Amino acid sequence: MGQTDATTTTPEPSPTLGSGGSGGGAFPPSGGGSGPAPKPKGPGRFTQYKPEQGRTTRIGTLVGAGAIIAWGSIFINNHLTGYEDIEQWWGLMITPGIPILFAVVFGAVAWWLTFSNQACSEFMIGTEGEMKKVNWSSRAEIIGSTKVVIMFTLMLAAFLFLFDIAFKFLFSWIGVLKT
Repeated sequence: MGQTDATTTTPEPSPTLGSGGSGGGAFPPSGGGSGPAPKPKGPGRFTQYKPEQGRTTRIGTLVGAGAIIAWGSIFINNHLTGYEDIEQWWGLMITPGIPILFAVVFGAVAWWLTFSNQACSEFMIGTEGEMKKVNWSSRAEIIGSTKVVIMFTLMLAAFLFLFDIAFKFLFSWIGVLKT
């Protein structure tokens, strides 16, 4: 094992990426030199990202978005008046067509954001994970807290009622209010 002097060695040529062809580069030819290798097909636009995780949060979000989309479709349908009287074929399609198109487009966007978009999916997965860590109150604690809130509200209402009567009497006595 001999030592080599760093000043006398010559650097080897660096391999170049994508240098397919007939052996000119450091890598073997790819696909017979007919161009770049085809990209592997990944998941489609509507494929679920991590489908087993965050399911409850995603479904709840999709149900909420569906309710808003349904309300929007009904709103659009109620405001498309006057197009039913058009005798041509496209006039008859406007009233049901636009709300349906609205629902389909925004439903697809809601599905994509809820299930396919990685950033939104990671947020919902994290949200569900954090919600599982929450220490929820027991039924007895909730009933006790509700009683305290109701009693405090009733006492505050009685206190304000008494002050209102006192101020009404005071202002009537000094002549500001005339009854």
